[in-house]
Amino acid sequence: MAFLEVADVRKGYGEGDAHIEVIKGVSTSLEKGDFASLLGPSGSGKSTFLNIVGGLEPCDGGRVVVDGVDITGLSDREVGEYRRAELGFVFQFYNLIPDLTVCENIEVCAHLSEDPLPLDDLLRSLGLWDQRRKFPRQMSGGQQQRCAIGRALVKNPKLLLCDEPTGALDYQTSLEILALMEEVNREYGCTVVVVTHNDAIARMSNRIMRLHDGMLVEDSVNEERVPALSLEW
Repeated sequence: MAFLEVADVRKGYGEGDAHIEVIKGVSTSLEKGDFASLLGPSGSGKSTFLNIVGGLEPCDGGRVVVDGVDITGLSDREVGEYRRAELGFVFQFYNLIPDLTVCENIEVCAHLSEDPLPLDDLLRSLGLWDQRRKFPRQMSGGQQQRCAIGRALVKNPKLLLCDEPTGALDYQTSLEILALMEEVNREYGCTVVVVTHNDAIARMSNRIMRLHDGMLVEDSVNEERVPALSLEW
C-alpha cells in the first residue's frame, strides 16, 4: 500500500451559479520517503490540494489515505490528532512567534509529539546552533525559514508539506533551503511534498506532479535527480 493515496478528490467553493470547482477529481499516490514537487501556475489548486492532504480543509468528494488511515472519515478531533502526530508544515512566510527565541520557537512544537527529535541535534543539523538564542527579528530570511523547518521537523513527522517554502527568499538562500530539505528527506526519511511554481525545483525531486485548472496533468517519476545546490533558474 502506498504511504499517501489520493483518490478522486474534489473541492469547490461557493454555491449555485457562484460555485467554482478548484480540485477536479485528482488521484495520485506517493511511497514512503518520496520527495515530490507539486507544480502549476497561480490558481491551479496547488495550495488547496496541500491543505486537503494536511487536513486543513475537507474535500467535497474522494478520499485521502495517509499511512493506512483515511483522513476524510475522521472527526474534527481526530483530524487534529492526525496533524499533531503525523504532519509537519512549512509555509512561504515563516509564522514564527516574535517574542520567542529560535530554540523556543522549535521547542513549542516538540511538546506536541510523543517522540520528538533531540532539539540540540536538530539545531546543529539546521545550522542554527549559534543562532539558538536569537529572536526572529535578529535573523535573516533564510535563518528564519530554517527555524520554521526545524519547528515542523522536531515533531518527527512522517509527512512534511511545504507551500512555496522559497517564495520569499533570494536565489542563493533558496538553494541552501532546498539543499536542507533534500538532507532532511534523506536523513530523517520523511515523505516530502513541495508546492512551487518554480519548474527548476522539480529536477531535484523523484516525483513530479503538475496541476492545471484543478486537474492533474502530469504525474511522473524523475529518474535523474539533480542535487539542489546544482539547480539553476
